[in-house]
Amino acid sequence: MIVWAYELAESLLSDDLPRRWAHSKGVAGRARALAPILGTDAELLEAAAVLHDIGYSSRISDTGFHPLDGARFLRRVERADERIVRLVAHHSCALLEAEERGLRQQLETEFPLEQPHLVDALIYCDMTTTPDGVLTTTPARVAEIVSRYGPDSIVGRFIRRAEPEIHAAAERVEHRLSAA
Repeated sequence: MIVWAYELAESLLSDDLPRRWAHSKGVAGRARALAPILGTDAELLEAAAVLHDIGYSSRISDTGFHPLDGARFLRRVERADERIVRLVAHHSCALLEAEERGLRQQLETEFPLEQPHLVDALIYCDMTTTPDGVLTTTPARVAEIVSRYGPDSIVGRFIRRAEPEIHAAAERVEHRLSAA
């Protein structure tokens, strides 16, 4: 599963979106580091982590909302494990961005939420990794996103709304790590 996920993500991101590919590899590395608290779900999370941004690829983009486009591609074309599909669909508080884009009902209807501890883990991995794949903090990552997209953009508005949940998810994961 992991080899397939890396090969697919690389084929969709490495040439056209090398920075997204670097970020995705960094997110997957963070996921790998969570293996002690994930047990049998460790490989599942790593696969979802490396695949989470494939919806940015122009080869599969349809709605322009990358979580939805990536999840639909994984389901329809790749026939991927539904748990991976759901994690990609909902990564990093995607429901809030979907709401900003008028796509919340589609996302909720097509893709049920995955288990909360896995949703938290993917938020943590994504939001503690810079666009270049380097470790960061959730406050720094949110600030970087707002700076890159602008505070009044769809992404800027969504990420500020999601910020409390992003920090809370990171705290829950860090607590599980320290208890392990």
